[in-house]
Order: sequence, then structure tokens, then C-alpha cells
Amino acid sequence: MNWHLFLLSGIFSLAGIFHFIKPKAFMRVMPLYIPFHRQLVYMSGLTEIIAGIGLLFIETRFISAWGIICMLILFFPVHIHMLVNEKAGLKLPKFILVLRLLLQFGLIYWAYLYT
Repeated sequence: MNWHLFLLSGIFSLAGIFHFIKPKAFMRVMPLYIPFHRQLVYMSGLTEIIAGIGLLFIETRFISAWGIICMLILFFPVHIHMLVNEKAGLKLPKFILVLRLLLQFGLIYWAYLYT
């Protein structure tokens, strides 16, 4: 295994853990038209942890990588909402929010390398 795989695994596992440490921050960035904010924050956090760990095992790497890709695609509305809604943007500069949105494409490609 190369260090890139460990890094991607760590990024998603750590992001998932933060869903449980700071759930209100994640709920605040969700668009109002998405129901069940709290449940979705915890579910997505758990899914990120499982997918991140799953990348480390050959038997689960394929499904974990595709799971990460699907999550990243599903998270696009949240990133767009943060960009267009000042209250949801966590007081971050617009260029950071744009970079964060563009980063999704890089993360999708990175996960795709392990499918």
C-alpha cells in the first residue's frame, strides 16, 4: 500500500469523526430542503469512517472507493449551498468556498484511482 491510500483513508475517517464531534457545524451548512439534518450528519459521518477504513483492505477497497465517490457527488448541493448562502458559508471567504467545491472533483478522481 502506498501513502496516498493511507492519506485518503485518514482524510475520510477523520472527517467522519468530526461529524460526531461537531455535528451542529455540519447541520448548519445543509440546505433547508434536505430533511433529517441530524440523522444525515451522523449517518454520513459513520459512512465516511467506514469507507475510509474500508480503503485499507483489498477486499473492501473497490466498494469503499465507490462509496466515497457517491458521497462526494451527493455532497455537491451542500457545497453549492455554502457558496450561495452567507449564513451557511461558515464565514469563509468566497474563494475558499469555490476551491472547496472544486476540490470535490479532485477527491472524486483520487477515490476513482482505487476502483
